[in-house]
Formats: sequence, C-alpha cells, structure tokens
Amino acid sequence: MRQYPCAGCGATVEFAPGTNTLRCPYCGHTTVIEQQPGRAVREHDWAEFEALPRKPIALLAANVYVCGGCGAQTESDTVSDRCRFCGAAVVAQVDPADQVVPEAVLPFTVDRPALRAALGAWAASRWFAPSGLKKVSEAESAKSTYLPHWTYDSRTVSQYQGQRGDHYWDTETYRANGETRTRQVRRTRWSGASGTVASDFDDVLVAGTTKVTREHLDALEPWPLTDAAPFRPEYLAGHETLRYDVEPEQALDAAKALMAVVIEEECRADIGGDEQRVSHVDTAYNGLTFKLMLLPVWLACYVYAGRTYNIQVNGRTGEVAGERPYSVPKIAAAVTGGVLLVALVVFLIWRGRQ
Repeated sequence: MRQYPCAGCGATVEFAPGTNTLRCPYCGHTTVIEQQPGRAVREHDWAEFEALPRKPIALLAANVYVCGGCGAQTESDTVSDRCRFCGAAVVAQVDPADQVVPEAVLPFTVDRPALRAALGAWAASRWFAPSGLKKVSEAESAKSTYLPHWTYDSRTVSQYQGQRGDHYWDTETYRANGETRTRQVRRTRWSGASGTVASDFDDVLVAGTTKVTREHLDALEPWPLTDAAPFRPEYLAGHETLRYDVEPEQALDAAKALMAVVIEEECRADIGGDEQRVSHVDTAYNGLTFKLMLLPVWLACYVYAGRTYNIQVNGRTGEVAGERPYSVPKIAAAVTGGVLLVALVVFLIWRGRQ
C-alpha cells in the first residue's frame, strides 16, 4: 500500500486533475510527479502472456488498506480509494504475479468545477426534458474513478469467400387495364468471389469492468488515448480505481468481434460490385499485443423530482452519458404538432389538385 504525505503539513496529498502535481487538500502544498526517463507506454506480447501462470481475478483476495493517517484497516477490491474513516488517499500495490499491472493511465483533467459545468450544459441540452432539468448543475454525489480497459493491437490477414452482385436492367412486359405495357426492372447478377485482405488494428478498446454499462461507456467515446502516460501510482492518489473483473481472454474475444466488423467491410470493398455477400472469413492475428489502461470517469448522480439518476462524465473531455427524465407533456405536444403538420400538408396537396 502507498500513501503520499504532504511535505508541508504531513497530510496525504492527492493528484490534482489537469496538472502533473500532487496537491495537499489542507495546506495547498504541491509536489510535481517526476517522470521516469526513458519510460514509455509498452505493448505486451500476447503469446508470452498466455504462457505465464496467473490467478483468475475471481479468486484474488481483497486489498487490505492500513491508513497511515488514522491507523484504520479496511478491505476493498479497488486499486486505490479513500480511507473510510478519515478520507485519506490510499493506493494499493498491484502484484504482477497475481494480476496484470496497468501499463498506461489517462490522467483526469476534468475537476469538480468542470464537472458542474459539464452537467449543467448536458442538462440544458436535453430534448423533451422537463423545464426544471435545465436548473440542474450540481451532482448529489460524484466520485472520480479510474476504470480499467484493455487495448489490443494486431496485424490481421483474412481470407474470405462470398458473392458479388452487379445490377442490370431488364425489360418486363405486363398487362394493366387491358393493355400490354413494358417497364424497366432492376435485377442483380450474382457471381462467386474470394480473396484476401490485410488490416492493421491499433488500440482496439474493451472495457475491463462490468460495473458500468457498455452502452454508457460507448457514449463517452472518443478517448484521446494518445495522451496516455506511462502508469504511475501517484496519478491514482485521491481517486478511486476499480480492479478489472473482465479477464484479458474475455476482452480479447470482444476485441476480435470489433475487428471482425471492420474486416467484413474491407472484404465487401474488395469484392466490389453493387452488392456483396460475405459467407465465410478466416482471420489470422499476427503480432498480437495488449495492455491494461486506466481511463478517467466521474461516476455521479443527481436528484430530480425526488428520483435519483446516474450519470457518467468523461474525465478527460467532459462528455456526459447516463439517465435523464422525460417530459410527457412535451412529447405529447411534439407528436400532436407532427400529426397536425402532416394533416396540413395532405390538405394543401388535395386542395392543389382540386
């Protein structure tokens, strides 16, 4: 376990979002986080990792925190947290023999004032929301949390089989009202197709936690992953960090599913024609590498009309995702207005024809 005492007053310091310093919440003393010369974010070879012995994450014991401030002892499955008694920042030491150590971290830049601004702008921009929602600018509770994510890189070579469809026009004869007429009908000529496509994937991102829904995490994208810094535990001080509960093997399957969507589009482009059918794709993954990365998210909630709504805020860009209320009268008014508009257009068309 790590704690970082303030050189000014002895209290524990915390990472200050948007800076490269640790700041004391009591006396304001700051300490620069020194970077290790030559240290860079590294990708790890998947084949070498698979050969290493490792405990399943479900069998890992909780981290034991012994607070240096008040001496309290607590257990948690987080990697960093606050003492439940005095609020001091504590950071656990990850044992590489038991679990994967984070390789990179995207430090927080959105602090609490920026969080309030993001929440207020988001609330004011919600369509069909109650008018009172625009006044919401303060979270009932908010916790700055680093969420674990896996990234995967690979050079893929895919052999595919499918069909190419080329459109052509044919003259069709038909009878209508007792008369013989002709019309042009579009048809498709299908032919067999096969080939090979190659793709390069960099930082295919998969969430390493199930504590936040994938829908909400996807809504927080894009992430400026190129701004990630080599992992330093100091970035976690004063912020919660969840331990991953999605194994890297599970995440790799999800990453391959994301790659497959791109690969199929490239197969279709290689087939050409007006339409394509892809029946089979066999992909080889070369130079497969991965890493564990920590991404910053504010997990917050606000109260409106007596109900609590959960939201997530990208701790780097301020993008907001989550739950919101809807105004039934506004939706009903919009539907009614749409029906009336359609009715007016139909009436004007009818009147013009008359």
